[in-house]
Amino acid sequence: MQLGTRWNVGDTPPDRLPVEVVEAIASVEGELAGVSTDGWRWTLTWLEGRPVVELDDGTVIRIDHEGAVIVEDPEA
Repeated sequence: MQLGTRWNVGDTPPDRLPVEVVEAIASVEGELAGVSTDGWRWTLTWLEGRPVVELDDGTVIRIDHEGAVIVEDPEA
């Protein structure tokens, strides 16, 4: 695992993320409309060369071995 970076909800994700992951981040943030996300942050790490992005609420966005973007909801 390689450490990446952190950024606040609503801020621009790192440029090195694939567009599909950035779109998934935007979708998750859109679902949070009306929820107070003050102080919430995304954490980016790299596992086997693929990005893993985790929100403070436990939501995880990753790219699987086939290249599909997976959003894991902690409530599911």
